[in-house]
Amino acid sequence: MTFLPATTTTDRHGRLYAITGHDLCVTSESGIPHGPCADDALMLGTIDGTPCFAWALSPGEPLPAGTTAVPLRQLFGVISDEEFGIAGRALGLTTWDRDHRFCGRCGAATARSTRERVRTCTACEHTAYPRISPAVIVRVERDGKILLARNARTHLPFYSVLAGFVEVGESLEETVAREIHEEAGIQLADIRYFGSQPWPLTGSLMIGFVAQWAAGELAADETEILDAGWFAPDALPRLPGRLSIARALVDDFVRGSGLEPLP
Repeated sequence: MTFLPATTTTDRHGRLYAITGHDLCVTSESGIPHGPCADDALMLGTIDGTPCFAWALSPGEPLPAGTTAVPLRQLFGVISDEEFGIAGRALGLTTWDRDHRFCGRCGAATARSTRERVRTCTACEHTAYPRISPAVIVRVERDGKILLARNARTHLPFYSVLAGFVEVGESLEETVAREIHEEAGIQLADIRYFGSQPWPLTGSLMIGFVAQWAAGELAADETEILDAGWFAPDALPRLPGRLSIARALVDDFVRGSGLEPLP
């Protein structure tokens, strides 16, 4: 399976990545339906020559025949990584297309370009391209242990590494240092890039780093964190699923300790 991104096509029939809310419409075999697309569907690209379309369903609009709406998170590991990535692209682009139907400068209607991925104001010609919000996510180590915390805002029942959005004027490394100091009260050294992951559920690009503790004792920001601590690789708390780069950072830490990550 080879996906090639594209923005325009004369075809109106292909693979339909139909989105309703944060759900993807899939067949009973957890497959992507094929068929004619709606007039307002967005061209995503092609898979082995077959067009792929993102189709945002309106509230109450019937699902494509023979499909069920399933939260995108639940499809990780069920559909292929390639399909999951295209579905994430579909979610992000349909959200952008919906949220920029009107100009943020003058309020007039916008129109899609037939040449590139942009909506242009029909009155003042202000342009709105798809944008992402960059965020750092950081594994901090100290004396063979990893810093993990529970998020206070979501009350999710697991521990994870710390993360935060990049602010205007910051480098990624400056964001890493600021976020960890604000949320955990410690200073860092040896900040190194780990990897990245698009995260369409919040329109983000998660940029992973690893770092070493340099100074200070944990002083968690209670508005951000319910609990935080240093954990040994063989005594980890409940972790997020393998959908996210957060888990990849933790699993890499465990492997680096000579152990195999838990399921």
